[in-house]
This record gives sequence, structure tokens and C-alpha cells, in this order.
Amino acid sequence: MNQSAGTTSAPSDLLEYIGSSDDAIKVADRIDWARLPRQIAVIMDGNGRWANQRNLNRIEGHQAGIGAVREVVETAARAGIGALTLYAFSVENWKRPQSEIDALMELLKQYLARELPTLLRHSIRFNAIGRLDGLPINVQRDIEAATKATAHSTGMRFVIALNYGGRSEIVDALHHVLADIGKGKIKATEIDEQKLVEYLYTHDLPELDLLIRTSGELRISNFLLYQIAYAEIWVTDKLWPDFGRLDLLRAIVDFQRRERRYGNVDTDDA
Repeated sequence: MNQSAGTTSAPSDLLEYIGSSDDAIKVADRIDWARLPRQIAVIMDGNGRWANQRNLNRIEGHQAGIGAVREVVETAARAGIGALTLYAFSVENWKRPQSEIDALMELLKQYLARELPTLLRHSIRFNAIGRLDGLPINVQRDIEAATKATAHSTGMRFVIALNYGGRSEIVDALHHVLADIGKGKIKATEIDEQKLVEYLYTHDLPELDLLIRTSGELRISNFLLYQIAYAEIWVTDKLWPDFGRLDLLRAIVDFQRRERRYGNVDTDDA
């Protein structure tokens, strides 16, 4: 499923998936397939506005957004992306009407049930991050079941952030650090940036290279605050339900055009 290191042409199964239109071929040809982002994260925004524009209720917008999730997950896996993390439900989202929260949880359960065969077929390994113990018990059970079912998959890591907050993640990490210091497992002097990474929810994921946000909003919304330190950010005006296969590939094209200096300077500018 995943392309091997050094591959310079688009994977054949991806080309089959995105189609043979002139637009699809042009986008695929512009990608350096040997230099893909190690991890892509997405702030999926705009379901409610998408519904409002069509005189639908917000739940119907979230239902439409499931189609975009399906397309993006499969496109990323076929392309050979190492990990894909989607922001599905934040710690702040509990402020929404209970009817909307209940619908979102039901949509998550339906997605996991319907898409598990696809995840297994493409060897996609699933798990969730966040304060999962704060989710409804039946949702926790379905997450655990999908995680166990795909535990031996060797392809892309697919992560859903649920009851997640970037600040909460850092606080939780610090609590675990202090607990391990108290137990004598580590010394306070051992804590540095890399050591703290080992206590984050994302400790076993590759480096985050590209953060995508839909709906044109220019904010991070408390998502992966520690991990985005050197990530490239790509924003599109498209609302999440309208975000599709080629949009993800266009984001990768733009990512590869950028010069990533990590605080350094180009020798021509020195």
C-alpha cells in the first residue's frame, strides 16, 4: 500500500482512485512522490456553514462531512502518507447543543462500523487521541474495537482527535511527567523538548509536516499546539464537505514548493 522510499511516480492505485481527468493527472504529475509529508493533520471546519448555505440543519452538514473524511483518508493512504490526523471533536465542542453532540457521536459510531472493512483492506491502522475517557461509554467501546481490529495493520496511521485540546494535551503530559518524577522513573533534569514529546498523545506518530484548515479561517483552534512548531500551514476557503481527493493533493503540491528553513537561512541570503 505505502510507496517505497525513493519512488518518483504516483502509486498506481492512487491514480485509479483519483481518476484520469486532465486536472487529476496534472496535480499528480506536480508531486514529488519521494518527498511526501510524514504526517498531515486537518482541522475539518465548515460543516455548519455548508448546511446553512443549502437551508439544511447542521446535522446534515456533519453527515456530508463524513464523505470528505472517507475521501481524504483513502487518498492519503493510497498516496503513501505516513500518518493522517483529523480534528473531529474538541474539548470546547461540549458547549454545543446536546442534540448536535449526540448526533456527532452517532455519526462517529456509524463511520467506524461502515469504514472498518476499508481500513483493513488498505492496511490502515486506526486510533484516537484526546481525553477519551470523557466520551460516552459506547463510543469508547467502538473506538477500542476499531483500534484492536487494525492494530496489526502496517500502512498509514489514521488518527481521530476526540475530546481533544492542545492545551489539555500539554497539561496531561505534564501530569504524567510529574508522576514519573515522583515514582523515581525519571529525573526533573532529564526533561527537555524531546523527552516531553514522549508524553504527548502523539508520541508514536511521525513528525507533523503539514496542517490543513478548511473554510478559510486563519486560526489553530487549540489543535496540536506543541506538534505544529515547524509544520507548514495550508488554508483553503472550501468548506469541509466540499474538500476532496484533489484538494488534498494540491495541499501536498503547495507544501513541496515551500522552503523549510527551521530557523536557518538560505546560503544565498547569508
